[in-house]
Amino acid sequence: MNDTALSPVFPFAALVGQEPLQQALLLAAVDPALGGVLVTGPRGTAKSTAARALAELLPAGRLVTLPLGASEEQLIGTLDIESALRDGGVKFSPGLIAKAHQGVLYVDEVNLLPNPLVDQLLDVAASGVNTVERDGISHRHEARFVLIGTMNPEEGELRPQLLDRFGLAVQLGNCFDASVRQRIVKARLAFDAAPHAFREQHSNAQAALAVRIHDARAALANLDFDDAVHAHVSELCIAAHVDGLRADLVMLRAARALAAFDSASDVSVEHVERVAESVLMHRRREHGAPPHATHDAPRSSQQQANDSDWGYLPPEPVETSTVKNVRPLQPKKV
Repeated sequence: MNDTALSPVFPFAALVGQEPLQQALLLAAVDPALGGVLVTGPRGTAKSTAARALAELLPAGRLVTLPLGASEEQLIGTLDIESALRDGGVKFSPGLIAKAHQGVLYVDEVNLLPNPLVDQLLDVAASGVNTVERDGISHRHEARFVLIGTMNPEEGELRPQLLDRFGLAVQLGNCFDASVRQRIVKARLAFDAAPHAFREQHSNAQAALAVRIHDARAALANLDFDDAVHAHVSELCIAAHVDGLRADLVMLRAARALAAFDSASDVSVEHVERVAESVLMHRRREHGAPPHATHDAPRSSQQQANDSDWGYLPPEPVETSTVKNVRPLQPKKV
């Protein structure tokens, strides 16, 4: 299941034009208890490339992929009841969650997984503990991993309850900046032509990122929040009309993770501002409206046209007329 061992991995430090995604993934790497990162966007926007690249920076350097058809037992593991009854000990066969410990658990098209499976996955990602129970016998083991779920909203959405449980969310879009597109393509061509040489060019930056993640994890416990930070978090969450308090808690943890990654001595309002969008994007809603997977700022007609498929015609209203004095059908006399 470790895809990173099959071929050279594109370096995380070499990603181009993906700053919001890189920040969200690094925050989840510093504090996996944030609850994972949900990445939405069309095909070809480097979602899987970024996931593989992040795994390489973590202690285990492991990427475990959850297939769409996975069962609950494949995910959480199984217990051998016969062995427990016979020998008096619990024989546990690890699942994908156990294999992802200290690495990345990557779920492509997470919106197509059964909801109970997603719910269980998010539980473990937030708690860091996996519990397997069967016939009155249970087994618990540590399971600290970075959960990365990706989805294309055109193929279906997650229920609001599941959306809210993802700690951070990033929405990727097609790039229409010619200079950025050229940098992305040039980097990819250089990697494909000579992957080992390309990785060597970014080896120092990669090593520095791994050290920063390690040091930031150690610094988390020493950082606290003052009243100004608490007040600003509350203001942002109230303005976004979020449900419950999960957004407040995640925003504080994300701000603390960013402060630790920046080697700051305390958590500031600036750190809150820098993480707010990834915390609120999938939770924000209009007053009285249900939360939605994606919330874009108002866009011009030209921007919408740029994003549309070539040759696509939007639906047009059909004229209707009101029919008056319609008499009900009477049963025919025999």
